[in-house]
Amino acid sequence: MSVLEDVPGSQGGEDKPVPLRRNRDFLLLWTSAGLSTFGMRAAAVAYPLLMVWRGDTVGAGLVGFAALLPQLLMQMPAGVLVDRVRRRQLMIYCDLAGALSMLGVVLVLASGRFWLPQIMIAAFIEGTAAIVYQLAERAAIRHVLPEDQLPAGLSQNEARGQASGLLGQPVGSGLFAALRWMPFGLTAITHLLALLLLLLIRRPFEEERVEDDGPRRKFRKDIAEGLAWVWQDKVLRIAIVLIAGSNIVFQVLAIGIALIIKERDGSPALVGVIGLIAGLGGVAGALSSRRMLKLVGMPALFIGTFFVWGVFLTGIAYTGNAVALGVLFGVMVAAGAMMNVAAGIYQVKTTPDRLQGRVGSVLGMVASGMNSVGSLVGGFSLHLFGARDTLLVSAAAMAAFGLIAFATPAIRRADP
Repeated sequence: MSVLEDVPGSQGGEDKPVPLRRNRDFLLLWTSAGLSTFGMRAAAVAYPLLMVWRGDTVGAGLVGFAALLPQLLMQMPAGVLVDRVRRRQLMIYCDLAGALSMLGVVLVLASGRFWLPQIMIAAFIEGTAAIVYQLAERAAIRHVLPEDQLPAGLSQNEARGQASGLLGQPVGSGLFAALRWMPFGLTAITHLLALLLLLLIRRPFEEERVEDDGPRRKFRKDIAEGLAWVWQDKVLRIAIVLIAGSNIVFQVLAIGIALIIKERDGSPALVGVIGLIAGLGGVAGALSSRRMLKLVGMPALFIGTFFVWGVFLTGIAYTGNAVALGVLFGVMVAAGAMMNVAAGIYQVKTTPDRLQGRVGSVLGMVASGMNSVGSLVGGFSLHLFGARDTLLVSAAAMAAFGLIAFATPAIRRADP
C-alpha cells in the first residue's frame, strides 16, 4: 500500500476513511491553495507600499480600489463560472493569470520603469483570480474528502488561510524593503508551484455534468438560481445578514484599535504586534474548531460567538494596554475562525454540487461588501464619538446579533 492514498473513501476494503495526512489529493489541493493564498497576501501588502514609497498616496488609493473592486463586480460571475467550468481547470487558469500579471509587474519594476495603469490592472486580475480560486477550492473539497472528514478539512483550510495572512504581511514587506519587485516575483513563483500541484491531482472536482443539447442558460438566470437557494434556506438567509453586520463591526474595531494606540502615544509598531497576536489567535481558533463543534454543536457555537465578541469588545473599549488589546482581539479572531469553519461546513454540506459556486459567491459578496461600509461607519463614528463610546455601541450590536440568532428557530436547530 502506498504512503499516500489518492481516494477519499475507505482503504483496504474497510469502512475506516483514509486519514487526512495520507489523503494524497487533499494534501495536494491544500498545499496548492496555500501557496496561492500566501503569494496573494504578500502582493496585497506590497501594493500600497509601492505607491506610498513613491510619494503617491492618490495612486495608493487607486491601486487599493482596483484590488478590492472584484469583490463587488466579480463575485457573482465567478460563482457561475465555478458551477459551469471544470473546477480544476478554472483554478489552473487563475494561477496562470496571476503568474503572468505578477511577472509583468516584475519586469516593469526591475527595468526601473513604472506605469500606474498596469499596476491597477495587475491588482484587478490578481483580485479576480483570488475570488474565483477560493470559490472553486471551497466547492472542490467535498470531492477529495469523505463527508465525515469535511469538518477537519475545512478547519485545516481556515488555519491555512489565517497562517497565510500572518506570514504574508511580514514576508511581503520584508522583500519589498530589499527590492521593490521581489514580493511580486514571489507571488508569481507561488502561482506556478500551485499550478503544478493542481496538475498532479487525480480526482475530479465536481460531479459528472450532463450537457444538454439546448442553448446554455444566461448568466442572470444562473445568478438568480444561486440567490434563490440562499433565500429559501432560512439558516443561510439569517446567518449571512448577521455575519455581514459583524463584518461592519470588525472594520470599526480595526480602526478603533489604531486610534486607541495613537491616543495613548503608542508606536505604530504596536498595531503590527496586535495584528500578529490576533493572527495567532485565528490559527488557534481554526485548529480547535473541530473539537469545539463536537463539544457544543454548531448552533451554540454560532450563537455564542456573537456574545463572546460583545464581551471582549467591551473589554477593548476600557483598556489601552497593548498586550491586553492583542489578547482580547486575538480571542475575538479565534472565535471568528471557529464560526467561519462552522458556516463553511453547513454551506458545503447542504448546498448541491451544481450550486456550490453560486451560493458561495452570494455569501462572499454580501459579507465582503460590508467591509467598505464598515470602514466608512468606523471613520465617521470614531471621529464623532471617540473610541470608547463607538466600541461600546459596537459591543451592544454584537450582543443584539446574538439575541437575533438565538431567537431564530432555524439557527437553533441547524444541523447539516
